[in-house]
Amino acid sequence: MKKNQYDVIIVGAGPAGVGIGALFMQMGLKNFVILERDSIGSSFKKWPEEMRLLTPSFPGHGFGLLDLNAVMPATSPGYTFQTEHLSGEEYAEYLEAVAIHFKLPIEFGIDVFELEKLDDGFELKTNNGHYNAPYVVWAGGEFQYPDKEAFQGAELCLHNSEVTSWGEVDGDDFVVIGGYESAIDAAIHLIHYGKQVTVLAKGESWSDDNPDPSISLSPFTFDRLEEVMDSEDLILRGKSKVVKVEQIEDGYSIFLESGDVIFSPTRPILAIGFKNSLSLIFEHFYYDENNVIELSEKDESTVSEGLFLVGPQVRHQEVIFCFIYKFRQRFAVVAKEIYEKLGLELNEELFDYYRKSNMLLDDLSCCDNSCQC
Repeated sequence: MKKNQYDVIIVGAGPAGVGIGALFMQMGLKNFVILERDSIGSSFKKWPEEMRLLTPSFPGHGFGLLDLNAVMPATSPGYTFQTEHLSGEEYAEYLEAVAIHFKLPIEFGIDVFELEKLDDGFELKTNNGHYNAPYVVWAGGEFQYPDKEAFQGAELCLHNSEVTSWGEVDGDDFVVIGGYESAIDAAIHLIHYGKQVTVLAKGESWSDDNPDPSISLSPFTFDRLEEVMDSEDLILRGKSKVVKVEQIEDGYSIFLESGDVIFSPTRPILAIGFKNSLSLIFEHFYYDENNVIELSEKDESTVSEGLFLVGPQVRHQEVIFCFIYKFRQRFAVVAKEIYEKLGLELNEELFDYYRKSNMLLDDLSCCDNSCQC
């Protein structure tokens, strides 16, 4: 078995892995590796053709305002592609450009099967042998882990992540299960392709005015929904929690918690979100009564010391760091903590630069209901 020893191993080469990896390179850390199963930004490449980033990209870094989708200061996907809402392919190209510029040590085709805690760190068991390091940064994504176990018969549905293009989906009448971004996005595109759509949602996100886009619909989605809201082909049905789907001779029966049964002539579209790559290392984190991961203030596991989490799964108190412009602010926090644990000398000037460029949130005291961090 091949055995590789590093100071730090990063799992995943999406925006979280590329972002913190580029910071490690700036800090002068040499002995680290990024393990990637597929390609840089592979989840973005799997998006439906019509899907776009919800957050707008704009080149404001020259005036101290960082592009919301940048993973490094002084870069701007908006400037690179001259568009505000990038496609998945475009954003993956941006991540590739960052990785090439910083010469990130990425090993491709590495599938991590298991993470084992040892006395002196961790051992990652992969299809390419074992990798060892005292510190691991888990930067795996979500898109490749669709949730198809949310209710009985969910596996019969077509998950939105399995769609190449909404224009290629067969049928004229669809039921979309879910009420947040991916569900509304699917409904909007299907309407534009001349389909009839019924959205079944537990709540009513289209009437939620919460200012946090991690909880309510983004302005980008609201704008597009307004364009089709009055369409006779669109039905938005809130307070309609799905509990079961059954396949019948001429379609599908969708059973609601209320007792109602909805018929769909086509496979129901499942757009309720994702599990995540943490299902591979579930035992290394503590989950509270709300099934939320408990982390230290430095985003370290409270179960397995030396294991850090970066990316959209990070939460602190009431704050959800699921957007790029949110979770990128924790890269420097994690990198600084690991650097200090390794006994290396910090470049304080670099961290001041990150703080000034809105890529360092190291004070969690503001993270409560009264402040949008």
